Amino acid sequence: MASTRKFKPPKIVTVIGPGTLIKGDILFAAGLHVDGVVHGNINGIADTLATLTLSDQGEIVGEIRVDNLIINGRIHGDVYAGERLELAPGARITGTVYYRLLEMAMGAEVNGQLVHADSQQLRRLSYDGPPISADTESSIVIDHEPTITPESNNQ
Repeated sequence: MASTRKFKPPKIVTVIGPGTLIKGDILFAAGLHVDGVVHGNINGIADTLATLTLSDQGEIVGEIRVDNLIINGRIHGDVYAGERLELAPGARITGTVYYRLLEMAMGAEVNGQLVHADSQQLRRLSYDGPPISADTESSIVIDHEPTITPESNNQ
């Protein structure tokens, strides 16, 4: 019998609360929790165990590229999960889903294709913008505005 390790998501360092609408792309490391609405692409920095959690109140309209994804809300766009994708009963995805490992609860819906791919294939399909290093701080970029980091908020 094969043993399975329980997935332990990283600490959530960014929360997009209910009633919040973000228009623009988001780039992050570690954990991002979304209870609000995001109109834009969400990219996790590769090899940082970037984990996106979308609650039953959350909605994303755009492409998602992260290592780990836990979904209980709505997504309109393609999804690339480099390591693990968990679809809770309230998950609703409209778009193509690329995954390595998939856990899908009864009641979850995917309206589009499910494509199994290994990590290397997903990396070739992934983010094609400027190079991003794992040393980069957790940050958010909104509509080509300057990067907002914890350090810039203190100034």
